[in-house]
Amino acid sequence: MPTYLSPGVYVEEISSGIAPIAGVGTSTAGFIGIITIEGTNKKEGTKKTEDPNNTYTIDLAKVEGEKVGTGNGTIKTFDLSQYPVSKTAGTFKVKVAGTDTTASIENQDNKSSISFTDAPSGEIVVDYQPIFKSVAAGEVKLCTNFADFKKFFGDFSDIGGQNTLAHAVYGFFNNGGTRCYVVWVTGTDKVENALNQFEAIDEIAIVAAPGNDDINVLGKIKDHCTNLGDRVAILDSPKTIDLSKPDDVKKLQPFNSNYAALYLPWIQVFDPATKGLKPVPPSGHIAGIYARVDTQRGVHKAPANEVVIGALELSQKISKNQQDGLNPQGVNCIRDLNGNIRVWGARTIGGDANGEFKYINIRRLFNYLRESIDEGTQWTVFEPNSPDLWARIRRTVTAFLLTVWRSGALFGNTPEQAFFVKCDEENNPPEVRDAGQVIIEIGVAVVKPAEFVIFKLSQWGGPGSK
Repeated sequence: MPTYLSPGVYVEEISSGIAPIAGVGTSTAGFIGIITIEGTNKKEGTKKTEDPNNTYTIDLAKVEGEKVGTGNGTIKTFDLSQYPVSKTAGTFKVKVAGTDTTASIENQDNKSSISFTDAPSGEIVVDYQPIFKSVAAGEVKLCTNFADFKKFFGDFSDIGGQNTLAHAVYGFFNNGGTRCYVVWVTGTDKVENALNQFEAIDEIAIVAAPGNDDINVLGKIKDHCTNLGDRVAILDSPKTIDLSKPDDVKKLQPFNSNYAALYLPWIQVFDPATKGLKPVPPSGHIAGIYARVDTQRGVHKAPANEVVIGALELSQKISKNQQDGLNPQGVNCIRDLNGNIRVWGARTIGGDANGEFKYINIRRLFNYLRESIDEGTQWTVFEPNSPDLWARIRRTVTAFLLTVWRSGALFGNTPEQAFFVKCDEENNPPEVRDAGQVIIEIGVAVVKPAEFVIFKLSQWGGPGSK
């Protein structure tokens, strides 16, 4: 306690020990690129160093036609640390002076060592395919703009999987996204490793593997979101699907989940790599729309009736009659309406079967409430379990929900109609306290989207008519 020496009024600031609950972010995305390379693309590098053992180290991604090195020894080492390759050991093609040569390849620590069975001399050319600039498979990077993505993963290219990932991330930022974590893997069997890394990144609220419709991959992403309970999955439909065939339509709904939303069809965008239109999966653009709506209106607003910025055409047009058969199942359509390409659905996959959580914005709102309250009440742990603690918890949670109600997320003309918070002796009897627990019951009345706006129009005979 400070010492006061002269008469006067003294004002001190003291900590209450209670911090208000701050709403967590809801629009940070996690993108997984699944990239498999087929075929080879001849690239060559320039000789960088030479030592008495005839070992050469080169830098790659240089222009085609430069010499790798003149060989008269037995081993050549190619430094691929900045350009991870997709091919496995023993699959590189090696030529010396234009002639195919027998050689074995070893890949270790992103370096490929080539050992010849004889002692060739002449220009050495290795066919391989680099993928990215500096990020190895499985390494997660935070991107806050598309320039970050290009720095880590390269610009639009003719490599299919990389180009798909680039368009997804570009569409995310172009539609309102501000933060995303990106990782690439060499195959669908590596997706689980990427998801394990995403699990440790608490701010991720949206997960997508752009362009992938493998049911095993989609299932893993769905399970990841469901188990953590603080994020949702955005799933892509197959690139092409015949909506006239019932069996094909069934493929659009591989499972029911109120932690995932699926969108159909793919969209057509301008592709800088080919200078023409290219069909791309919509998940990256949709994730950006989620972020845009969160910023402009709030997480409670359905991310629908929103223009898909960057979409020039649709891969296939969806009619109202076709959507009549898809919407109840939770397949969200992207439609061309009056010249604008818009998201025209806001359901979780499974739709009506998901009951109270058939709308994706309701699921995301509950994720937001749950995570915000979780993070904002950590101060309560190990506090004396008494009526004083219960009262402080009620005040803290009530203040937070009052802010949520004022934002328009909860239904009711008064706070009492919109929510309640109960934490007292009734729901914390002695046996609960003896177990070291504090029970807080919270109820909220959420605002659901006006999905069907119905005007009843009839003829009227004017004043005095019945």
